[in-house]
Amino acid sequence: MIITQTPLRISFFGGGTDFRDYYRENQGGAVLSTAIDKYIYAIVKERFDDLIYVNYSKREVATQLDEVQHELVREAMRKTGVEKGIEITTLADIPAKGTGLGSSSSVTVGLLNVFYLYQSRPQPIERLAKEACQIEIDILKKPIGKQDQYAAAFGNLNIIRFNPDETVTLEPLLIEDRVKNALETNLMLIYTGVTRKSSDILSQQKDNIRHRLSILDEMKAMVDEGKNHLLQGRLEEFGKLLHRGWELKRKLAEKVTNLQIEKMYQIALQAGALGGKICGAGGGGFLLLYCPFLRQNKVRDALGSPRELPWHFEHQEAKAIFNVRR
Repeated sequence: MIITQTPLRISFFGGGTDFRDYYRENQGGAVLSTAIDKYIYAIVKERFDDLIYVNYSKREVATQLDEVQHELVREAMRKTGVEKGIEITTLADIPAKGTGLGSSSSVTVGLLNVFYLYQSRPQPIERLAKEACQIEIDILKKPIGKQDQYAAAFGNLNIIRFNPDETVTLEPLLIEDRVKNALETNLMLIYTGVTRKSSDILSQQKDNIRHRLSILDEMKAMVDEGKNHLLQGRLEEFGKLLHRGWELKRKLAEKVTNLQIEKMYQIALQAGALGGKICGAGGGGFLLLYCPFLRQNKVRDALGSPRELPWHFEHQEAKAIFNVRR
């Protein structure tokens, strides 16, 4: 049995510039994001027979690979050369779909990792991220960018740059511990209570790219602006920049926001938050808020004690946490 652990992520700035339609034609894209200590677990166990068992929110039993309905499992098996006689289970620390924390890409990276390890063929993290992009974007034609796969694979707080030649450059953001601890303390993840199908929003966002170039250019510039605020310890300015970024993000597609999200966000601002954004594609999932610690209880009270996700920065990459063969 082998178990892999792959982190989820929070993206602060630059989301949308990781789409191929943008970074290829506009001198690259960039995001500032961090992995967090909430995970996707992929578990693989060899079977005595040749069947394929897949356990997630559903249970599948397939006699051959083409019968597997879970498309990420199917394509990760195909990519790594695993064909039969295996049982696969995926588990998540949070709802696995529609939360805005990059769970689908974490699933893909975790599956690739566990299938390679199952064959005693461990692969570099960069390959896992690259092949996860190939599966989701090139094979399954999902209307997504490339940031989630690299954030999941590499972990840590990074600037990730997407170059026009399809290469990806990671720049770990080395900020002082006191600044990182204060940032972590001042960020709140509030669950909106709504999960959504991100592909609908992302499809519209992808179609709108050529009409939103100036907005995306400005969002890309915020990556280095946010970096400089963190390096200088200017956390309140970082929080205010999140607000500016949200004002731009909501213009990328109609369904990025809705009345419920807008109401929650405005209540939070009035109660003391300095800025924030909806995580991921938008439309639901988690609302990220920058709020100085001493004002957070006021925000919680104003929002009616919402469900909140405690979290910490995750410094480690995707990895195996259990690997036993009998």
